[in-house]
Parts: sequence; structure tokens; C-alpha cells
Amino acid sequence: MGQDDRKLFVLDTNVLLHEPLAIYSFKEHDVVVPMTVLEELDLIKDRKRDVSRDARVAIRALEDILGGKTTPEQIVKGVPLPRREDHADVSGTLSIFPDHQIEFTIGSMPGDNNDNRIINTALHLQELHQPRKVVLVTKDINMRLKAKGAGIEQVEDYRTDQLIDDIRFLTKGFHRFEGDFWQHTDEVKTQSNGRHTVHSVPLEKLGEDLFYTNQYLLDDSSEFCGRIVDKTPTELKFLDLGQERLLNLEAWGIRPKNVYQGMAMQALLDPDIDMVILTGPAGCGKTLLAMAAALELVVERGKYEKVIVTRNTPEIAESIGFLPGTEEEKMTPWLAAITDTLEVLHKNDVNPSGSMNYIMDKANIQFKSINFMRGRSIQNSVVILDECQNLTASQIKTMITRMGEGTKLICSGNLAQIDSNYLTAVTSGLTYIVERFKNFDGSANIYLNGVVRSRLAEFAEENL
Repeated sequence: MGQDDRKLFVLDTNVLLHEPLAIYSFKEHDVVVPMTVLEELDLIKDRKRDVSRDARVAIRALEDILGGKTTPEQIVKGVPLPRREDHADVSGTLSIFPDHQIEFTIGSMPGDNNDNRIINTALHLQELHQPRKVVLVTKDINMRLKAKGAGIEQVEDYRTDQLIDDIRFLTKGFHRFEGDFWQHTDEVKTQSNGRHTVHSVPLEKLGEDLFYTNQYLLDDSSEFCGRIVDKTPTELKFLDLGQERLLNLEAWGIRPKNVYQGMAMQALLDPDIDMVILTGPAGCGKTLLAMAAALELVVERGKYEKVIVTRNTPEIAESIGFLPGTEEEKMTPWLAAITDTLEVLHKNDVNPSGSMNYIMDKANIQFKSINFMRGRSIQNSVVILDECQNLTASQIKTMITRMGEGTKLICSGNLAQIDSNYLTAVTSGLTYIVERFKNFDGSANIYLNGVVRSRLAEFAEENL
């Protein structure tokens, strides 16, 4: 590849905060980090937030390549990127552009803003390296618009870790057949194992759709429902569940209100499924089902020893220390959804407050900050990870790798309620694990279709 064929990628700060090792993701092309980006990373690295950790990792990655005996001239010209085990195709260079030393004039943006300085850097390099393509990479939508308006020919979002292009293509955890399922095939093998009945059908009879383990099967009738237990190149095996049986499941006094909640409860109560991912709109019952199943598994069935509840909380590391009480008490304001759910589960008791305190003690319910999960190994527990849509892929990986033997993880979230500045529905960690774990036989994913909180909430979800 000639020099003119190699692109020059100029990285914005938010790219390195989203993926600290993003410098290795551009294969044979060259990467430029403006000095302004280093200054922004320096301001962020000492804050007591999750994003500060990512800033420090990015700075260390840059130092590993540019540190040592590298001269200032080499850093500006470009230092070859070392090959890594997970990035064996890297052959470009990394350089730091001293944008603070250059007085941008022609066609430049006002220089009193960091975003403008980075845009000016890309404009300067575009003019300097013609006809070579210079690409500004940023996750800031407004900055992409400004850059295009300023004259940068190529502006891109960082999509290397993006598994799907449109959230509409995200798997829902179930497949619905048109009409009656049994009309699709006349070849069925049936095997009974105790209370369970497993059917085997030829894969070619079911169309060209992609199926995977623990995916649920529905049809247009009100009776059929199954869950795939095995898939071969020619055959599909599924557990016959039936919608009526799902709707009669019960956990801590809660019964499903629709077949989607029934599928979720079946997965939540199944001891062979280690991770359950619940997605869906606000008011579909994600937290209520997760909490009811957790109490059922810990208190009634005794399969686990405790319930650990955690979630991502904005600025929690900076704010939590100023609140009174223990870690659980400090976490209470951010986990009100859980305490609200406990109140719903015990609202008909003679003494709801006393029942809640008793159950929190009996089930050993612990409220934990996600910031303090690193290094832990959680055994024999039900872990509820709420509001997953605000976690990055690396944060969710950190949580999942904490799970030890005999632990069940329940992840829930609504991709329409992302609060993070650096995430969208397609780059959220929740989307990432739904796609990555869909072929893992120890996990199940269910999209809870339909709002059951109230008719007011249902109308708001559909019309606002």
C-alpha cells in the first residue's frame, strides 16, 4: 500500500474515553492524537469517576509506544504501532500533533474551544497531506456536524466495537412464526424426560431465519411456546413449554401478565441459565420480575445465599462519600427502583415496612456500588445489574467476570433511556452483551414487549 493510500485518522478525546486502546483499531492506517486531546485526558484522569480510569489506560497506552528513547521529532513524524495479540494486523504509525504551536488561520474555527482546535488540526493536516485522505474520528454528533461545515471531507463515528448498525436489528430473544407452528413441519421427533418434552424438527423446514440456543419460539396461536435447547446444522431441538404453563409460573407471589413476562420468568427460575438479560420499554416489568425471581430463588428455594443489587450511577464516586451511613445506605438514593419493587411485593402484608426489613435481612439483600466490584469474586449469589444501558462494553465485561461458581446474573435495561454522554443505543454495553451472548448456552435474552405498569405509562411510551 502506497503512502497516499494510507489514511490519516485524527482522534477526538471521547474516542479514547470510549475505547482506551482505540489507537490499535486502524490496521495499516496512521493515527494522529492532537496535543489538545492529551490535555483533556490530563484534566479527566484525576477525577474520581469511571471515565477517569479509561483516561489513565489511554495515557498509559500512548506512553508505552511513545515513551522511552523516542525523540520529539519521531513523535511528531510518527512511531510504528507495535503488533498485539488481539490486533495482529496493525502496521500504521502513531504521532502527536503539536496543535498548540501552530497559528491556524485560513478557514479555521475560533481557537478558544478544544473541539475547534481539534477540527482545525484535521483541517491543517487535510491541506498539508493532500491528496491523502484525512479522517476526523469523534463520537460527538455536534462536533461531526461542525467539522463537516468547516470543510473536513471525511468525518466518522468510532464504530469498531459496534456489532449492529441499527437497534431494530437487535435480537429480541424470541422468534414468532406466522400462523400455526406445526404447519411449518410434518417431521417431528419427540422425547420425554420426566416432566419435560423435547421436540426435534428439521431446520430446513423452518425457513432461513437464524436460530440460537435458549431462543424462545412463538406462533400466532395462544398455545404454542418453546425454548431451543440444541441446534445442529440439520436439526433444531426445543423444549415444549406452552403459553398456558408459562402464564401459570409464580415467583414470590408474582405471576406473568403476558407471554413475554412468562418467558422471562421461565429463564429467571431455570437453574441451568447463568445469565438472563431483560430488555424492554419503561414499565414492562424488568425490575419487578428480577426481584421477585431473586427472592424466590434465595428465600423459598434456597438455591443461592444472597441477593446483590448494583447499577451504574452518574458521578457516584464523587458524590457517595458525602452521604451518611454505610455503603448500602449511601447507595439507597440510586436504587430506589429496587426498594419501590420490594414495597410492591409486600404491599398487602399487615406490616409492609416490617416485612421489607425482614426480607432484606432474610434474603441478605446487599446494595453495592459498581465502582467497588473490581477484583471481587461473587459466589452463590443472585446479582441484579440494573440500568445496564448506561454501561460501556468494558464495564459490563468487568461485572460479568466477577461472577463465580453458583452465581446467577440478571442484567436489565431500556435502550431508550441512555443517560451517558458517550453511548448510543447501538454502542451501549447492553446491546453488546445481547449480541455477544446470544450463542452462549448459559444465557437467555428476552425483550419484554408491552407496558404493564399502568395505562398512563403505556400511553406515554407509545405517544411521547
